[in-house]
Amino acid sequence: MAELEWVLFAQSNVVSWAQASGLLTAAKVRHRVRTGRWRQVCRGVLVAGDGPLSVDQQRWVAVLAAGPGARLAGLAAAQAGGLRGRFRDERIDVLVAAGGHRPDLFRRLPLGMPAVKVRRTGHLPEVDCQLARPVRTSMARSVVDAASWARFPDQAQVIVAAACQQRLTTPDELCEVLGRLPRAPRRELIAATVRDAAGGAGALSEIDFLRLCRKHRLPVPELQQRRVDASGRVRYRDAYWREFGLHVEVDGGHHMEVGHCEADMRRQNYIWTSGDRILRFTAHQVRNHPADVAATLRTALLAAGWSPAK
Repeated sequence: MAELEWVLFAQSNVVSWAQASGLLTAAKVRHRVRTGRWRQVCRGVLVAGDGPLSVDQQRWVAVLAAGPGARLAGLAAAQAGGLRGRFRDERIDVLVAAGGHRPDLFRRLPLGMPAVKVRRTGHLPEVDCQLARPVRTSMARSVVDAASWARFPDQAQVIVAAACQQRLTTPDELCEVLGRLPRAPRRELIAATVRDAAGGAGALSEIDFLRLCRKHRLPVPELQQRRVDASGRVRYRDAYWREFGLHVEVDGGHHMEVGHCEADMRRQNYIWTSGDRILRFTAHQVRNHPADVAATLRTALLAAGWSPAK
């Protein structure tokens, strides 16, 4: 019983039928299910207790139902490892060895549980695995897979940028994973996003801004440069051309809030009074009106002494 209690504790009260019957007997397991102490949430997986499944329990259900050797993967694995942010995809991805996929496992999932996608892979070396509960792929592999499997390209970029910005993985680690996965979907997009993240881009708006500069043949700025303001607080510039004394801030929706707006005004006034120039654009402008943004940047850079290469 002590071993069973430990397994239940370690697995968020989720056990496979094989685990339970190995620690008890098949008859005792059936008795617990029949009396309501345990419930069967899908074929071969049991939960001790009632009530809605927690996020951890949902992940355990997915991994245990997929069978021995299955690992939590993709966005679910990255989030289990600490990735923060709002992502549109709530699906749980699980990796199994090629030939190990049983497609009928998840036809009847508990009410309220996200869809589970079991993916087969012929390439999952130890370096891409992580010892965790439940077992999952490493953060770098999880991020690359999550970006590969994302529904939309911009979501793929957000995942990569967020993981690097939150220091959960590094561009070098992501490049190593990409090197082992030459057929990964969206491989070129992920590699380009990793390069932008290595240059300091920590948000999709900053990645869009970098690509805008390259496309319109503008000098590439420094990103997320640390500075100390007049009050001694550490600030970060979204984009900065040091040679030309030009700052650019790319504002998201939160900048419209009163507290953020006033703080932005104070920072802007400080930059102006220190002798530099500052331009501000919304993320919407950068993405949907790049030519207008580029024209404004070009004018400001020329006024500051930039000479375009001929």
